Amino acid sequence: MSHPHAMSELCEEGSRLYAKALRTGRIARVEVEPAPCLMEFALLHPDPDDANWLRPTPPSVALAQRLNPIEREISERRRLSVELAEAFEPFMTLSAQSATPTHAISVLEGLDRINAALDVATAECRSEVLTVQPTSRRLEHTLLQGLERDRPLLERGVRIRTLYQHTARYSPETLGYVSQFSEGKVEYRTIDELVERLIICDEAVAFIPVRDDRQVALELRHPGLVRYLIKVFEFMWARAVPLSTGAPYETAPDGITDIQHSIAKLLVEGHVDEAIARRLGMNVRTCRAHIAKLAQALGSGSRAQLGYLIAQSGMLDRDH
Repeated sequence: MSHPHAMSELCEEGSRLYAKALRTGRIARVEVEPAPCLMEFALLHPDPDDANWLRPTPPSVALAQRLNPIEREISERRRLSVELAEAFEPFMTLSAQSATPTHAISVLEGLDRINAALDVATAECRSEVLTVQPTSRRLEHTLLQGLERDRPLLERGVRIRTLYQHTARYSPETLGYVSQFSEGKVEYRTIDELVERLIICDEAVAFIPVRDDRQVALELRHPGLVRYLIKVFEFMWARAVPLSTGAPYETAPDGITDIQHSIAKLLVEGHVDEAIARRLGMNVRTCRAHIAKLAQALGSGSRAQLGYLIAQSGMLDRDH
């Protein structure tokens, strides 16, 4: 019996049993048989005092064990990038003499071309990078790409500001990534709803996706467009909550949490559960659990009645 999945996509049973082991300090070996991934990923190890029991590996240790190979690969790639830069340096002045004007809007097709354009933009960046990252599961290869781009930026003194959704506060992958950067020039904030991914380097270039699968993106170098997107970012940034502060899902005087208020707003607008979950960066099951709590708080017996009670409660009128 095996669970063929990556560590960053720990199965539900594995997550439950690992959490239980952390809470109790150990867990019976027979109890974890349905989740062999826990031993495969070294999240549990034999109890030296009793072979029938297993002890949990601390999360900080497990995370470090996974990040260390990534850090080594980043160092190797950085060395290779220096060698490539030195190899092409003699040709840079030649290309600059015959350079054509940069296109205001370029269509980038395929992840390789998109990532190559991002690498060029971040290498040229000297002041600030603004990013909007709607919540999603961050896999190891995307984590590696993020570390590769961000570390050299910080070493050059570039400021980085990133917007996540509130649900990122409960993502081990995102929190593990954020923990790698403690410098003062890095800031993270969260907000309830984000429209789509956005990356802006200085005031020179911006990247936005074209399709939901993110296989096609636009590279924008028109000054007016870039300035407009910066204003959009600053508008959201001013309304976001620093990641370093407490969780934003606090209960208001009316007994409704902020996230439930956001869900209520989208419910009244007529969105289905799947659309609400996607817009707020959570899975559908979590979204439905919040809807059930919202219905209980308002005393609703049906979906139709819930919409009516939300409108009558006046909760959508309170200032957020």
